[in-house]
Amino acid sequence: MTEVDVLILGAGAAGLMCAIQAGRRGRRVLVLERAESPGKKILISGGGRCNFTNRNTAPENFLSANPHFAKSALARFTPRDFLALVEAHGIPWHEKTLGQLFCDRSAHDILNLLLAECAAAGVRVQPGTRILSVFRTYSSAARFRVETSAGSFAAASLVVATGGLSIPKLGATSLGYDLAGQFGLALVEPRPALVPLVFNPQDKAAWCDLAGLSAEVTASIAASSDRANAKPKTVRSTFREKMLLTHRGLSGPAILQISSYWRPGEPIELDLAPGFAPLHDPNSAPAHGQGSSVFAPLAQPDSRRDLAAAALALRNVEAGPALPARFAARWLALHAPAQLDGAPPSLSNATLTRMDRSLHAWRIVPAGTEGYAKAEVTAGGVSTAELDAKTMQSRRVPGLYFIGEVVDVTGWLGGYNFQWAWASGFSAGQSV
Repeated sequence: MTEVDVLILGAGAAGLMCAIQAGRRGRRVLVLERAESPGKKILISGGGRCNFTNRNTAPENFLSANPHFAKSALARFTPRDFLALVEAHGIPWHEKTLGQLFCDRSAHDILNLLLAECAAAGVRVQPGTRILSVFRTYSSAARFRVETSAGSFAAASLVVATGGLSIPKLGATSLGYDLAGQFGLALVEPRPALVPLVFNPQDKAAWCDLAGLSAEVTASIAASSDRANAKPKTVRSTFREKMLLTHRGLSGPAILQISSYWRPGEPIELDLAPGFAPLHDPNSAPAHGQGSSVFAPLAQPDSRRDLAAAALALRNVEAGPALPARFAARWLALHAPAQLDGAPPSLSNATLTRMDRSLHAWRIVPAGTEGYAKAEVTAGGVSTAELDAKTMQSRRVPGLYFIGEVVDVTGWLGGYNFQWAWASGFSAGQSV
């Protein structure tokens, strides 16, 4: 049997960061990884360039049953701290929109950084090792015993950094959740997050032949009633980014973001003309920060009020094209009044207002998501009520830690989940 001070299950972002910090403190650290090589999810992230953090990271960018839990770890290890590590290794990087930081070359740079830091700290990383069973030994020196495909290991501290259920083709399993249950820790039900949404049959028939078209939208969770107590529930988050039509439903950054907040049976709401004022009164001034209404030109006296003019308005608004031509034509076919006796209808102010309202609040009830196979992360996980926010240690099992994606803390798209991995791994590594 091999005995170490710290045994870490999972050689992903959180596990390797924890190992680095513990190794720097003189701890004997062993990282066990099921896959044949470490950091597989790191390597595919950001299109292969690894969106390794986000400059704008704040607790508000994370979902959790306890929205305050992540504050301690995020304050202890910030995006600036990880960026300093990147720069110390001479890794070229660049910033994209919304504070997202990427490698110039390849995600291999980030993985190589982590492995180099592990080696410098005396950490041993052992891939190709399946976990068979985990026991508490109640020994003062080695509180945990782990049986694996490569033999037996014992450690005073056991860190679970096994990730969630997302992208099973990379080897994702339920091990972390199973271990939490084995030791009596509560779970928040896991679910796919940052995942494409699937149309219901009616919407699929109406839109999926336009797969590949995209538009800038504002996506939100439409107000609904809380099933438990029937109290009104307000919109939880709103994201203005690109939406993409697919052969099965909706994707793109705006949809991935809102999917983390979506629950089965709930509607999502899409504003197809973000930044444009609603057409309440064609003579009223737009709200601050908004342009005039998309249909304002049609609502003016003596203006042309047919469907061709409406289509032109959708495609050529003052701030640039609002919708691709085929998307605009389909939207009008579904939302404009039908022609009668072959004559194009004249669009009254009331009709224009109704159409405009639909343009700003396209409500869809998805049939579901694309599931864990397409989900970038898993929401839910080990309840934060079970963990110490400063150390990530179990409140009921001394020496047992949970970090990274396996915990009920899920970040937005754009580098936030990596920052949670770094921060939670750092916090645990300072404690084990």
